[in-house]
Amino acid sequence: MKDTLLAIIISFAVSAALGPFVIPLLLRLKVGQTVREEGPESHKAKNGTPTIGGLIFLAGIAVVSVVFGKKYPQMSPVMILIVAFGLIGFIDDFIKVVLKRSKGLAAWQKFTLQFIVTALFAWFLVRYENIDLDMIVPFTKKELDPGILGLPILFFAVLGTDTGSNFTDGLDGLAASVTAAIALFFMVAAAILGGEAASAVSVVSAAVFGGLLGFLLFNANKARVFMGDTGALALGGYVAGAAYMLHLPLLLPIVAIIYVIEVASVMIQVSYFKLTHGKRIFKMAPIHHHFEKCGWSEAQIMTRFTAVTIIAAAICLISIL
Repeated sequence: MKDTLLAIIISFAVSAALGPFVIPLLLRLKVGQTVREEGPESHKAKNGTPTIGGLIFLAGIAVVSVVFGKKYPQMSPVMILIVAFGLIGFIDDFIKVVLKRSKGLAAWQKFTLQFIVTALFAWFLVRYENIDLDMIVPFTKKELDPGILGLPILFFAVLGTDTGSNFTDGLDGLAASVTAAIALFFMVAAAILGGEAASAVSVVSAAVFGGLLGFLLFNANKARVFMGDTGALALGGYVAGAAYMLHLPLLLPIVAIIYVIEVASVMIQVSYFKLTHGKRIFKMAPIHHHFEKCGWSEAQIMTRFTAVTIIAAAICLISIL
């Protein structure tokens, strides 16, 4: 518990201290966000806001991993996903905002890189850390051996979670606040489940939680910096990795329900648009933009989506008690 609390404090301090230095640096480097033309009109004022700000909270997580890495070596699988997915996001951001190629990595390039990283995570998890792919069944206290379906489910869960995190990063403070609530869930779940792997997850989760709290000092509405794909993909990797370390992937659709809704809204919108030759179900997708079009402020959406995540996390905790 002491190490978990220290991890929160260290990561928060690093993130909060770096913000005032990193943001002006990003501005000088002209690493500014270009808001898509088809986005909400209110977002046009955000053009030029520095992005790649995920480096701020990732620095806090990195410092914690250095401080506690030797004591908790089983942090490694989760850190693989955080660092590798964050690097993919950084490459995408770099191409878009530094090289001025608006589309960044092609979809197939990003997916291929994510697939390779997920394969590395699966190998490291099973072969190096000897952590099986058994899954705790909610409300039963039993574990399910997925057998030959274990790897396909893992790939689906990791890649789907990362996509959901990326889609959720569309409003000031939204992805950071929702994921901070998820990190808090994993801290408590790790304490309930116990064990060496759980202790490692607790420390990593504390680092994510503290880092995001520090980042929200600069990212909450009105945001002075965006996390970019650098931060969003890293967070998705963390959530999926923590779930697998604790044998809780079956809880991902619940605790990360906002991720699921965001992805589903895009899939539904695109499918319906193609089937009806131009008609839409939502005013805009992902769904946070729909609520903006309905008159909700960014702060209201962030608060309400985070509240939903906290309630979902409470249900998940009940399911493993």
